[in-house]
Amino acid sequence: MAYLKIFLAIIKKHGTFAFIYFYCIMAKIEESVTDKLSGYINLLTDFGFKRIFGEEANKDLLIDFLNAVLKINGGIKKLEYGNPEKQGRVIKDRRAVYDLYCTTGKGERIIIEMQKVPQTHYSDRSLYYASFPIQEQGVKRKVWDFELTPVISVNIVDFRLEEERETDKYTSYIKLMDVETKEVFYDKLLFVYLELPRFTKTIDRLSNNFDRWMYVLQHLHNMDDIPVFLMKNRIFKKLFEQAKVANMTKAEITAYNKSLKNSIDMNIAKMEIGLAKRELRKKDDVIAKKDNTIAKQNAEIAELKRQLRVK
Repeated sequence: MAYLKIFLAIIKKHGTFAFIYFYCIMAKIEESVTDKLSGYINLLTDFGFKRIFGEEANKDLLIDFLNAVLKINGGIKKLEYGNPEKQGRVIKDRRAVYDLYCTTGKGERIIIEMQKVPQTHYSDRSLYYASFPIQEQGVKRKVWDFELTPVISVNIVDFRLEEERETDKYTSYIKLMDVETKEVFYDKLLFVYLELPRFTKTIDRLSNNFDRWMYVLQHLHNMDDIPVFLMKNRIFKKLFEQAKVANMTKAEITAYNKSLKNSIDMNIAKMEIGLAKRELRKKDDVIAKKDNTIAKQNAEIAELKRQLRVK
């Protein structure tokens, strides 16, 4: 009933387009209810993401995923989970709370974030979050030459970072570079953005391990069984086994259902954001048309004045 009131309010304000969105969201809710009863968990829920990637017993899954995404020279062999909460220099400073925070055997610090709802200034947020593992490396009370170990920020986002950008590019690897020479200036800070909505490959077009992970992140909760071509892959076989709702305890199912509800709320938030953006674009279009009309009229007046001066 609460959701119905929200949808009716949106429909009243935004009209037919919102009505279409209403059915899209209802489909997502129905899909989530199915997740509760059978099949596999949704990896894009907080519970699902942390169950698969955040538990010590599943560390090999996270290592395989990161190796597919980062392609670090020599690969990640060892990984330790760290405290995902980072406090500022003083208590009143704003904290950073990551989905996952890890350190490799070589000392590289890796932040992993999964974000479902579009967020204003998301790139600013990821930069701010990356500042914490940089600052924590500062050595106090003795001589320090400022040498840092690499910091990597991996961002899995279920939205387009720039909605208007027309591209099929679903991965972005960002480093500090010299804008004139295009050479990397500092290679110890890396931001990775995986835009799931831009990944549209079908199951028959998956060509490497990275493709397989992207596809599974998107579609695991809609699958009836593990695909045949993944059955001989130890990592994915384990992933599908760990993700079975039927293998979860009652307490885990309760936690998962709560996470699903939060996911539904996020979908509604995404819908409202989408509607707001469309309304803004409509207003911008109207203003642009008015500006064009005024500019055209001014040009006609200027031409008329010129002709009168000639005569």
